Amino acid sequence: MSDRTHAAFFYGTLMAPEVFFTVCYRFSQEEVSLLKSLHEFKPAILHGYCRRRVGFADYPGIIPDKDHEVRGMYVTGLTDANMNKLDIFEGSEYVRRTVKARLLSKAGDDTGRGNVEGEEVECEVYVFKYPEQLEDREWDYKEFREQKMKKWTREDYGFEDTDAFSPKSVEDGEKEAAVCKSTSSEPFKVHLLSALSNLEQEEDEGLQSRQNWSQIL
Repeated sequence: MSDRTHAAFFYGTLMAPEVFFTVCYRFSQEEVSLLKSLHEFKPAILHGYCRRRVGFADYPGIIPDKDHEVRGMYVTGLTDANMNKLDIFEGSEYVRRTVKARLLSKAGDDTGRGNVEGEEVECEVYVFKYPEQLEDREWDYKEFREQKMKKWTREDYGFEDTDAFSPKSVEDGEKEAAVCKSTSSEPFKVHLLSALSNLEQEEDEGLQSRQNWSQIL
């Protein structure tokens, strides 16, 4: 198992820890508090991109745009196994790129007023490949959480502070054990890959895989 970890910038459904943990630890038997300790969620902003809602879908996509910026979450501690599951989840509609975002020492409102930018960080982000499929409107995170998120998550992954929770402190040995168990979880791989393999036979692989994610769960 590689000791290297990744960091990513999430700007859509994966901003919600409940969705992230469902994707990466769907069949984990570990305590939620332990899984939370493996990752940090920090508010961040990505310049040079704009976010739009994908047509007829619950989720957004971003595309390069020098005149815009996107607020999201910078997430650390991602293993190779986590990234593999995220790649499968995002599907063929997205391409993963390495970018530089800035952490927000203070997060403002939805318009960006009050943002205070801090450290620049390198991370990976999923960029939408088909701009013509994006609607001419922003994606609404609050609307997603209130109206759509339930069908995207595992029921027992619930967090009181989902904008930027603080991981609980646990022993390093417990962390290592959790990583080893989660990265070698064959039942998850068999179940998810089998489901996605069936979805790939649909006419529109990328759209179908995302829209049917709740059915997989």
